[in-house]
Amino acid sequence: MFDGIERRVVSLWFPRLASDRALRLNPIDGPFALTLKENNANRIYCLNAAAEAQGLHKGMTYSDARAFCPDLRSHVAHPPEDQRFLQGLRRWATRYCPWVGLEGEDGLVLDITGSTHLFGGEDAMLAQMRNRLARAGMTVRIGLGDTRGAAWALARHGEGIAPAGAMLDAIGPLPVAALRLGAKTSVALQRLGIRKISELAATPRAPLTRRFGPAALMRLDQALGDQPEEISPQAEPPHYGVRLTLPEPIGLIGDVMAGIQRLLGQLCPKLQAQEVGARRLCVTLGRVDRDSQQVELRLARPLHDPHRILPLFERGLKDLDAGFGIERLRLEATVVEPLPARQINHVSAGRKDKLDDLISRLGTRVGLENIQRFLPADSHIPERSFIISPAAYSEPARHWCPARPRPVVLFAPEPIAGRTPHPPQRFRWRRMALTTGRAIGPERICPEWWLEDEAWRSGLRDYWRVETQEGRRLWLFFTPQAPGWFVQGEFA
Repeated sequence: MFDGIERRVVSLWFPRLASDRALRLNPIDGPFALTLKENNANRIYCLNAAAEAQGLHKGMTYSDARAFCPDLRSHVAHPPEDQRFLQGLRRWATRYCPWVGLEGEDGLVLDITGSTHLFGGEDAMLAQMRNRLARAGMTVRIGLGDTRGAAWALARHGEGIAPAGAMLDAIGPLPVAALRLGAKTSVALQRLGIRKISELAATPRAPLTRRFGPAALMRLDQALGDQPEEISPQAEPPHYGVRLTLPEPIGLIGDVMAGIQRLLGQLCPKLQAQEVGARRLCVTLGRVDRDSQQVELRLARPLHDPHRILPLFERGLKDLDAGFGIERLRLEATVVEPLPARQINHVSAGRKDKLDDLISRLGTRVGLENIQRFLPADSHIPERSFIISPAAYSEPARHWCPARPRPVVLFAPEPIAGRTPHPPQRFRWRRMALTTGRAIGPERICPEWWLEDEAWRSGLRDYWRVETQEGRRLWLFFTPQAPGWFVQGEFA
């Protein structure tokens, strides 16, 4: 009871949520199924009505399904996409009541207490839900009762409306599995001869509690309304967008920057409250002639400091065409990343902030992906001892000290004359005649047999650091399997 109004709960179950979503994007006539790899076997994850009519069921292997139904067409399932789609259905369901929550991975629960009269009663509300979902290509089963447990049982095992105050009469004929019990508990109750909810309700409670614990009877009491069960609505995700409507049109870049500054003053506190930072910001400028322009800003690091973000918009606004004037501004953080509060000092934080701002400024001109840095890699092969990564999406290596000296410049091996295991006294390289002054080595490096690399098929290499009398400091290696000398790098 809530202010004299009987509580009423609706349960929406989508038995073919994944396949319905896939068929909405790519309609297919005939048997269709989604597959998912489980325990090294490709199994049926979800299927449509035509596939069920052929005797297929969820959980069977895909090879068995093709044997039963050669015309079966399939796609790979994407459970994260299914959950995002279910979130969209949850937002759609808020048109009927504000209290909408998720019910497992394929259902919704709605507390419609006090809102049925807005749609002409319970029957009219459920009919409208069913019709709208059918037009959207969704298969749904609906249950309505005084409790969440009763609505769940009716949606999955009986589909109907339970009259107010008569939950046992409505769900009594349903199997005990309709009480949201575990599979083992349901099977154990059936072995005792308790197959229906009405039979469970008529059984003495003490022996059941001793054998199955309090969980089974708790589910029964929740379904009948003897024990309360809350419905927690799913919280709406935070929206990082603000807008500003101007009393008079503007056209100067300084005025636009002033408007963006005001919007940042509203947006950044939201970001700070959620401990996130913006990685991508978009400003939409609405003109008087109903046209609009967008200026996007991509940041090298997540930020929620308005004083650091504002100057970065200047370059994007240089090509602004205000037309007859701009009357609306909208600022939205389209991509955000976690940015928890951290202890900083005025020295290290200031230097890092300046570097991040410099990368952001350069990134607006050449693209953030084109500003790169070298990072160490776990490999003793010279060519694979480093990787190149975008500076905006990586952190610099704190400790990068190779065990052996490595040349500053590294290039593809270039052959020189020589057949003996010791560095040649005189050789020509790049049209220069060089004389060996001092040679340090060898450093033997073996190929990584678990990786395919054509350059290392000749086998191991013996590397030498050679200082020539002409001033060149080169990195040479010798291949014992096929005797020969090569230059691969040059020291500073």
